[in-house]
Amino acid sequence: MRQSSLVISIKLTLAGIVALAAMTMAVSYWISDRSDNDAYAINLAGSLRMQTYRLALLTHTDSVSPEAITQARKSLEQTWNHPLIQSLQQQSSTQNTAWTEARDFWLQHRQQPNAQALTAGLPILEQQVEKLDKLVQGIQSHTEANAQKLRLVQVISLFSILTLAAVVIYWLRIRMELPLLQLGQMSRRISQGDFDYRITSMQTDELGSLAKTFNKMSDSISHMHKEMEQKIQQQTFALKRSNTALQFLYDTAKAIIEQEPNNIDYQPILQRLQGLVEVDDIELCLITEAGDSPYRQVKPESSPPELCMIRNCEHCLAGNPVNEPNAETTVYRYSFPMNRDQNHYGVLVARTEHGQIPEPWQQQLMQSVADQIAMALSLQIQEDDARRLSLAHERTVIARELHDSLAQALSYLKIQVTRLKRALVKDDKKTLEDVSFELHQGLTSAYQQLRELLTTFRLKIDAPGLLGALQGSVKQLSEQTEMNIELDYQLENLPLTPNEEIHLLQIVREAVQNSIHHSRGKNIEIFIKQAEKQVIAQILDDGIGINENPHKLNHYGLTIMQERGKNLNGELTIVGRDTGGTCVTFVFTPVCLSLANVFARE
Repeated sequence: MRQSSLVISIKLTLAGIVALAAMTMAVSYWISDRSDNDAYAINLAGSLRMQTYRLALLTHTDSVSPEAITQARKSLEQTWNHPLIQSLQQQSSTQNTAWTEARDFWLQHRQQPNAQALTAGLPILEQQVEKLDKLVQGIQSHTEANAQKLRLVQVISLFSILTLAAVVIYWLRIRMELPLLQLGQMSRRISQGDFDYRITSMQTDELGSLAKTFNKMSDSISHMHKEMEQKIQQQTFALKRSNTALQFLYDTAKAIIEQEPNNIDYQPILQRLQGLVEVDDIELCLITEAGDSPYRQVKPESSPPELCMIRNCEHCLAGNPVNEPNAETTVYRYSFPMNRDQNHYGVLVARTEHGQIPEPWQQQLMQSVADQIAMALSLQIQEDDARRLSLAHERTVIARELHDSLAQALSYLKIQVTRLKRALVKDDKKTLEDVSFELHQGLTSAYQQLRELLTTFRLKIDAPGLLGALQGSVKQLSEQTEMNIELDYQLENLPLTPNEEIHLLQIVREAVQNSIHHSRGKNIEIFIKQAEKQVIAQILDDGIGINENPHKLNHYGLTIMQERGKNLNGELTIVGRDTGGTCVTFVFTPVCLSLANVFARE
């Protein structure tokens, strides 16, 4: 269908209205122009009649000179020869006939020898005036006819303009108003989210093209809106699924962290995992690093009680999808190895029927669960290794301290027993008394060292931390002596590792015990503070001081303190005070501050 232009139609309509108005004005102007000289013509015709009466009056008056009569005749002749009077013969037939009769009658009597022929009697005068009246009436009729034509033109023009205006208004309503109302209604419906409304009645003009565009736009928006709703639903479903998966991973991690690795119940985890990933069967096989078959199999309660030990585990350990054909269906097996730190702990196996391939998020979720279980098993192995290392280290410490204290004391007592045997053979009473005294002193010292070692081995740091342990030790040691022990602790804002806390506690405790046993003073002060990137522990007493060679027999506490200081890469110094007494200073850099230095350099 050929498209019409609304703009061109409006232009043509306006041009038609303008043309009609211009034509009306032109016709009115033409009619009014034709009637322009009618009044003047009537006036001249009346003048002819008056001049005829005047000429007749002059001719009947004796006192009038011939020149006056000649002048009146000449004036009447000029009036007859006036162009407007002459133009009357070109008017309508009625005017032409009246003008011809009056003119011929005038010419006929004007050629008489004198004017008396014209005025010989009233019948001739009346005939002339009658003919002139007919001429005036013809001019008047012509004028009235022009006025009537002008009124008719105006009436016809008025009705034509009104009719055309009505047609244009109706046409504008059909072609513009109604389509614009439909477009406006469609715009409101679209703005309200209704994309199903369509414009059915469409013209072949610009508004019709706009309506088609609106329909296409509504179709496109509706299609995009439906696609967006589908995508939103898919994204919402994916977010819910991801949230469920994350919650499941969080619960799994929490269960793994809160329980001992050996006591973790994997069956509820697998039961919930099977429901999330929607696979037909799932199982967990735990395998040792050197083994090729599982030592433990975990499956959901709804799974058949098949043991993977009777199967060939090579394909599962390889981690590749495997086809398991049987008589009824085709089963595909997907395995997710549990590897961490280049160690293999087993495999998580999922089975699906009819070739249903797990989606990427399902595979990722199962691999994440496998990684978490591998992490739990790895932490178990690391914890076991740490326990073994801690046990070996503690045994080394016990052996070293027993060697440095009780072993040497017993060696000394063994020497005294040898002396005792020789004295008994010789019956040397003096030697017997000396040996007996030495044995008594050695046993007393050995027993005291044994009690101190037992106290040291039983010492531990409970929940309150290092400050609580120090306060407990100060209270315990204060009960064993009359010396005044003061503690100034300033490490509240510095975190220490358990190893640092236990060694620092042992060093402080050993130094205080040495002051209690050997200083003979009245006061002991303990200062623990932070200076720049180091921790400083000072134990001060006001006793007799320390000898130049404090590492004498049966004084093994200083050696143990040195060994503990080396474990923390610290420096232990023991010096005498100028005011009397001893100052034990231990300085080391804690792990938290040493790591801060490393990060600052990087």
